[in-house]
Amino acid sequence: MSNSGRRKPPLVADRRKTKTKAKPEAKPRKARKRAPAKPRGGNFLTRAVFGLLRGVWRIVWGVGWRLTAVVLLIVGISTAYVYVTLPEVSKLLDGRANGSVTLLDRDSDVFAWRGDQFGGAVNAGTVSKHLRNAVIATEDRRFYLHPGIDPIGIASAVRINLSEGRGPLSGHGGSTLTQQAAKLLCLGTEYVEAEWDSEADFVADCRRGSLARKGKEAIYALAMEAKYTKEEILSVYLNRAYLGGGAYGAEAAAQRYFGKSAAQLNPSEGAMLAGLLTAPSTLSPTSNIERSQNRASVVIGLMRDQGYLTQTEAALALANPAELSEAAERQAGGYFADWVMSSGPEFFTRDTTEDVIIRTTLDQRIQRAAEEGLAAIFDEKVRDGSKAQAAVVVMSADGAVRAMVGGRQTKVSGAFNRATQANRQTGSSFKPFVYATALELGYSSQDTVVDEPYCLNISGSGQWCPSNYDNRFHGRVTLAKALEKSYNIPAVKVAESVGLDLVRKVASDFGIQSDLAAGPALALGASESTLLEMTGAFAGILNGGSSVKPYGLVELKLLGQDEAVMGAGGGIGERVIREDAASELIWMMSRVVESGTGSRAKLPGREAAGKTGTTQAARDAWFLGFTADYVAGVWMGYDNNTPLTGVTGGGLPAEIWHEVMVRVHDGMPATPLPMTQPQVRVVQPAPQPQVEQPRAQGRQQNQGRQGDQGWQGNQRRQDSREGPIANILRKLLGG
Repeated sequence: MSNSGRRKPPLVADRRKTKTKAKPEAKPRKARKRAPAKPRGGNFLTRAVFGLLRGVWRIVWGVGWRLTAVVLLIVGISTAYVYVTLPEVSKLLDGRANGSVTLLDRDSDVFAWRGDQFGGAVNAGTVSKHLRNAVIATEDRRFYLHPGIDPIGIASAVRINLSEGRGPLSGHGGSTLTQQAAKLLCLGTEYVEAEWDSEADFVADCRRGSLARKGKEAIYALAMEAKYTKEEILSVYLNRAYLGGGAYGAEAAAQRYFGKSAAQLNPSEGAMLAGLLTAPSTLSPTSNIERSQNRASVVIGLMRDQGYLTQTEAALALANPAELSEAAERQAGGYFADWVMSSGPEFFTRDTTEDVIIRTTLDQRIQRAAEEGLAAIFDEKVRDGSKAQAAVVVMSADGAVRAMVGGRQTKVSGAFNRATQANRQTGSSFKPFVYATALELGYSSQDTVVDEPYCLNISGSGQWCPSNYDNRFHGRVTLAKALEKSYNIPAVKVAESVGLDLVRKVASDFGIQSDLAAGPALALGASESTLLEMTGAFAGILNGGSSVKPYGLVELKLLGQDEAVMGAGGGIGERVIREDAASELIWMMSRVVESGTGSRAKLPGREAAGKTGTTQAARDAWFLGFTADYVAGVWMGYDNNTPLTGVTGGGLPAEIWHEVMVRVHDGMPATPLPMTQPQVRVVQPAPQPQVEQPRAQGRQQNQGRQGDQGWQGNQRRQDSREGPIANILRKLLGG
């Protein structure tokens, strides 16, 4: 069949071929792609700006990387230079310019520190981990991550400063522990005394926060990181840091506040020491324990947040805050320690460059008794808000001072010490030296003197007429009664009769070094003295009539040496009055406490003797006395000489003395005073063959007549024994 009339269907291949052939037709479509839009208005300016910025960036980049390279090169060279100048780390641990003084009590227990205390070098690996962790958590949480400077910390510090309205470098500094250690080292500069007005000026210069100083500090820190390990750097910091209370370094602070080694600190104690680093003087626990505990609680929170303490450990530490040791809490003997420091050689105490150990006479039990006795009377019997002050001294009969309170505020250091620095009129407390002079000359406590109106013409001052405190006259009284009741007129008469020059000599020989009045008012205590001098003079009466120089320093040694540099500088000296005169004077003074003006000082079941003293207008009130074991003196008054209201020596001072001595003698056996009770002296009649009067009967009869004829009978005996000079003195006494 013919297929010529049919149209053959195209093959698939042909279709593909056809499609392939159609591809060239798509080229014009590509050619018809949308051309870039023509620049609109302002695009030229945009291109120019971007072009300028690209040009500036090329310049900045080109200069910047070169400048950075130069800076890095300079920093590297500087760091390398500092690196080679750094000494061995062992030479950096103790940076004090001055030494320290450690004071020990009579039992060789530490009770006070002075100077720059350094307890010894410690290693970061041997101190308590709680102290180490607390320091890192508080001062530099990335300490083990940075190379000496911390860009993150610096950025954070700048942000905080700006947010608080300060300059970027004012306030928080972002310093690392390494930078702080570099600052403590003063960037390697040593203190040279000749180049600075004081060490404080040197330290202030080291602490400057200028930008240039910060740069040097950063270089020094980088060198330290290259030279030392992290543990060594931390060791330098722990040994150099000041932690208040005169303590430099962790060991000194641990001993100072807690009485233990830095290796034994618990979390609360470690946190408290770390908290002191920001403001050691302000936060010192001996200044304000509550403030220190509050700061420590913040540190404990940081330790917990950074994983150094578990929640349980942190809660336990917060519930049991660090407490001061017993010695630190009491700050025992603050006034006493100041006195010992001031009385010792300056080059071994105030300005020592050595570490000095001083053993003293202080008895901490007696010190507590003095502080508590004083506080008890002021709490119970002195009105709130009173500015009246008081001082107490307790010593042994040889002058060894066992306790000293120089004012009502006992937990102080460097304060005005009223026991040693206040020169005050002594009032009637001076009278025992008048009667001591009389007894030394052979007078008896049973001799009599007339208490009556009495006037003297004082050259340049006119007539002076002393009067008694009660403004009454008591007629003929014994010397013992005159002292017991503190009558003024008899004391003046006795002083005049024995000679004022001799009274001054006796008082001076007993240890009263102040200028003594030249006129008859000397007998009434017109002269001034310190409580320490007066207490020492009374100690001379107790020890049998020998002078006493009060002392507190027993032995001074340098740390690490067995040989003492110096020994005690006081004690019993020359004899002033006979022992029998002293024993009779003690008996006279015992009457003052038993039934006289000092009766409020009486001790239950224990003999005591003493003397009250009240000055003109009651500006000063005194009570000084002793038992067989201890001598104690009390002064009370105002620093500005304001008169006391309703206070005499036989009042609050005698009560303070009583409270102190009751505590001092607690648990001690009662020992009798070394006193002699005088017998009434009997005048034997001329021998008569037909009458022989027994001595005992004569004594009894004379005792019966003593109230009427005491002076006359004694006068006849003394006339025959002492001769005409004594007879003249007796007539003066009798008025």
